[in-house]
Amino acid sequence: MNRYKVGVIGTGFMGRTHLEALRRLGTIEIQTVAGTSLEKARQLASAFGVNGATADYREIVNDPSIDAVHVCTPNALHFPIAEAALRAGKHVLCEKPLATSSSEAMQLAALAREKSLRNCTCHNLRYYPMVQQMRRMREDGELGEILVVQGTYSQDWLLYDTDWNWRIESEANGPSRVMADIGSHWCDMAEHVTGERIQSLCADLQTFHKTRKRPKHSVETFTGKMLQPEDYDSVPITTEDFGSAIFRIGARGRGAFTASQVSAGRKNRLSIEIYGTSGSVAWDQERPDELWIGNRNTNNQIIVKDPSLLKPGARSFADYPGGHSEGYDDTFKQVFRRFYQSIGDRNGAPEYPQFSDGLRQLLILESELESNGRHAWIEVPHK
Repeated sequence: MNRYKVGVIGTGFMGRTHLEALRRLGTIEIQTVAGTSLEKARQLASAFGVNGATADYREIVNDPSIDAVHVCTPNALHFPIAEAALRAGKHVLCEKPLATSSSEAMQLAALAREKSLRNCTCHNLRYYPMVQQMRRMREDGELGEILVVQGTYSQDWLLYDTDWNWRIESEANGPSRVMADIGSHWCDMAEHVTGERIQSLCADLQTFHKTRKRPKHSVETFTGKMLQPEDYDSVPITTEDFGSAIFRIGARGRGAFTASQVSAGRKNRLSIEIYGTSGSVAWDQERPDELWIGNRNTNNQIIVKDPSLLKPGARSFADYPGGHSEGYDDTFKQVFRRFYQSIGDRNGAPEYPQFSDGLRQLLILESELESNGRHAWIEVPHK
């Protein structure tokens, strides 16, 4: 069994999530944690029993003993850190979006190919067992030709103008917030499950809070609800709170989705419905172990995750028996397991989203931004 030494860059919500999932693999030695300050890096490293901590990510990139790097920073740092890690000969697993532009993502995908290094864009939501079940049903022809794909990714954690996170600021996040942060997850899942590509789209974006109250000290993702008025500065906002798009997918399929971070009561709901000529499926991330199956001439079904009853291709994405829930944290474990297995098996086809998939979502994102700006249908580039 191969063991790998890893560096994790980023000490926020995603850095901690990656560390927890890596610990569960049993084959990974987390060598160093990097943060924006040595104090933050030491605190997180200590919580996970990691000896190394640094305030300079280049110490991880330039450490010859480290095999792979996890990039869990704000989006604007993804490109420079991933590029430096690839040039140093490291395998790289990067949070999504891969970069803040398709041109940057294209450079990273090309560099990874040139260096023959394993690379992953962490679209982890593909890895719920029931999402894989949907995909295998489509592959086995049970849905027929895909006609309609629709759904939403809705959250409420930025509903108030006093809610704040680094993702709100375009300097750290990039030009888009909602469509980049969660809309990209929805589009990636739609293409992954259907096996089809979004061909063209028409998008509409809205910033409901033109100004927000920024805390005078940093707050972590999904936190900050207890701050008082004296803790804020009022700042103008350019990133969107909500987005919607209608699109053409595959040869003749049609679809529509919304993405929102201001939907009261929706904590983290990715909902997707796929309708084909032979049958339909629908899945809700807030009820991850259930899958709705729709039929025209027989009763509909709701099936509950049980690996012994899943299709063979989906079975390996579930580690616990029926009645034992698998959720958000388990999706990271499934991605990371396949990523590190592929480092050991250089001849095997990667069974996870690569930098090319990260590039794909940025091409869709930039098409959404262009469509919103021009109030027009836009063809999505196929690069």
